[in-house]
Amino acid sequence: MTHDSETSVASTVCADSGNAGATAAAQGGSVPAPSRRACQVAPFIVMDVLREAGEMEAAGEDIIHMEVGQPFGPAPAAVRAAAARAVAEQDLGYTEARGIRPLRERIARHYEEHYGVAVDPDRVFVTTGSSGAFTIAFLAAFDAGDRVGLANPGYPAYRNIFHALNIEPELLPAGPASGWAPDPAEVARRMGQGMRGLLVASPANPTGAMLGEARLRELVRIVEEAGGWFISDEIYHRLDYDEPAQTALAVSDRAIVINSFSKYYGMTGWRIGWMVVPEPLLRACEVLAQNMFINAPSVSQAAALAAFDATTELEERKAVYAENRRFLLEALPAIGFVDLSPADGAFYVYCDVAHLTGDSVDFARRMLHETRVAATPGPDFDPLEGRRWLRFSYCANHEDIRRAIDRLAPWLARIRET
Repeated sequence: MTHDSETSVASTVCADSGNAGATAAAQGGSVPAPSRRACQVAPFIVMDVLREAGEMEAAGEDIIHMEVGQPFGPAPAAVRAAAARAVAEQDLGYTEARGIRPLRERIARHYEEHYGVAVDPDRVFVTTGSSGAFTIAFLAAFDAGDRVGLANPGYPAYRNIFHALNIEPELLPAGPASGWAPDPAEVARRMGQGMRGLLVASPANPTGAMLGEARLRELVRIVEEAGGWFISDEIYHRLDYDEPAQTALAVSDRAIVINSFSKYYGMTGWRIGWMVVPEPLLRACEVLAQNMFINAPSVSQAAALAAFDATTELEERKAVYAENRRFLLEALPAIGFVDLSPADGAFYVYCDVAHLTGDSVDFARRMLHETRVAATPGPDFDPLEGRRWLRFSYCANHEDIRRAIDRLAPWLARIRET
């Protein structure tokens, strides 16, 4: 969990490999260094936190996990039953690169049922999680050296995948000063200076903030009128609490929309997601998928068909998230985490901890070891000002959330007294 900056951490990866190569050379061998591309990619800090927490757990510690966006409990019963039937009855060989036709048709029907938007199943691609969708979409839409706007703070894998693909992430302020979303005037200015597209998540990770229809429509218009691609990360859709999340497909046929079965549907390890692609990118995405992934896991595709029929179970789980959210939005300020993100959707609260520490990485480590509560420090999501922020995930069961507050309250009181 020791990360001085995004650049220095990425450099350390290559430095360590270089030391290994030097040792091999001294022994008479020669080991090439990693690629320059790899050296630009920083670690995903939340996974480092998860590993450290897991090591403590393996040693017998009682860890409360609020660091990772892992829905509690297994995938819905109908999904598990469908997977068992597929294993017993199907060959589970290769599928077409775009995914099995029944699943693409069911995803398209979902847009009609949930948003009132008609989607051609031929525009739907089933992918290896949303991560596979991001990689294919980025390669199809952008060339090496292109600049693409990202909300900051934001999901770190966006910029890390961009670095790996030699695409330049252009960070756009999306904190409290800009209403927790990129400012349209700033987006217009950057597009006028050659930015080639914009990626926005709603609900967002780590803040939980959502775009209203007016702001979404305005951002899409600005990007598309400038000849760029608008990418909408909608993987936390259906995890909204006061207002429904808006899909970019309701305002544009040119938007690239990415979604996943991981979050609302509770299928993180199944590695199954999807994207809806505009007509001009269909063949490019198909060719990339054929060569890079062949197809998403066949058993997961068969199982995902049943996810849309598990709404009762999924809504019961969402009700736990809603209660966790309600509780935390009251409890966190009461114990000392005063300035919070909106938490409109998803299952995260982003907390300003500048009044408690100058280094949220060290703060998160101390919190883990002294309270056994794991959370993710802000530099994962914001390489510029992340050291003043901390993210709590609340997709655990409610009893664990209450236990976490019980542990944190006296610990924070001691910190505030010193």
